[in-house]
Amino acid sequence: MSNKKTAATETDGVYFLKLLMYFVLGTIWLKYHGYVVFPLGLVLGVLFARSDHFAIDKKIEYAVLLIASLLGLAGYGVFFVLPF
Repeated sequence: MSNKKTAATETDGVYFLKLLMYFVLGTIWLKYHGYVVFPLGLVLGVLFARSDHFAIDKKIEYAVLLIASLLGLAGYGVFFVLPF
């Protein structure tokens, strides 16, 4: 018997899809009365990255989320406007 542990490997497509998902999540912001208020996608992305079972390098996930949130703040993101 061998005590070797096999590492879970991801295909390139799954890796790219995860990075794309983190990028899109990072660009989601909330607006209130025309002002950008809260990085909703960044918070959701960090929560997902912390609980991801087949995690790629967390530093890369957080870096992609941060860059995407900065691009979203610059105006290239998805904005949800609060109606009240």
